[in-house]
Amino acid sequence: MYYILYTFVYLHALLPFCLLYVLSDILFLILYKMIGYRKKVVRENLMHAFPEKSQKEIRELESRFYRHFTDYIVETMKLAHISDKEMKKRMVFKNVDELNGWLADGKSCILLLGHYGNWEWIPSVCLYLNKNLLTGQIYHPLNNKAFDKLLLKLRGRFGSVSIPMNQTLREIVRMKKENIQNIIGFISDQRPLWKSIEYWTVFLNQDTPMISGFERLAKQSDAVVVYLDIIKTRRGHYEAVFRLITAIPKECKEFSITEEYAREMERTILRDPAYWLWTHKRWKYKKEVWLENPLKAI
Repeated sequence: MYYILYTFVYLHALLPFCLLYVLSDILFLILYKMIGYRKKVVRENLMHAFPEKSQKEIRELESRFYRHFTDYIVETMKLAHISDKEMKKRMVFKNVDELNGWLADGKSCILLLGHYGNWEWIPSVCLYLNKNLLTGQIYHPLNNKAFDKLLLKLRGRFGSVSIPMNQTLREIVRMKKENIQNIIGFISDQRPLWKSIEYWTVFLNQDTPMISGFERLAKQSDAVVVYLDIIKTRRGHYEAVFRLITAIPKECKEFSITEEYAREMERTILRDPAYWLWTHKRWKYKKEVWLENPLKAI
């Protein structure tokens, strides 16, 4: 199954972007207009996040999201066949000199980002960084082994390593002990497991539980914490800007790093909400229910 999937993706990746975007337009009609893939979830999320918007505005935003979503799909397939030069032209990283300065004393970095723009292109940051700096990302393994193997291959296209979520602490401790300087990406805007919830904030007008494990890891490893702000400049072109959250995590108050990440992520989304991933049930958990029984298994 993996080889069938990879062959399918690779053959499509051979197409130039202009033809891939024709395919994206067709996928848009199928997923949005015909099937209505997760349309109810998307619309409810948008309505709750933007109660001030009219029904017409919500529908327009919804349509723009699906157009971007299908672009994301074909752009991710393109990872199977894209040159370094083409990638650097389409995924531009800004403030790289500042990042190198924050890491000049040998510290490692926890890089925080979200499901915004095309997060599958972020591992191309390897093309901008010192080759001695290990670059990786935390990921949640998929149940489907073929799809999991396919995504791992695409994410490793530029040399970054993928670390399973349940091995995060072990790997970060190991790299610190072995003096392996690293920059590890955490996509932390999804819903945490019920039993893992430690911190709530108001995010996009709603009480929202936040993943906060990265803050504890930053303090344990004394890693610089950086936010990556993604900007979609035009179709198939993105900019990513490094913004320092803290270089001294051990001195930060509890959950202050998590809160700052939430605010940065919210500012990114509000700049243009169409490019965030709205298909997930991000607000499934209710704070009042959690306060009554935080240890309840869901």
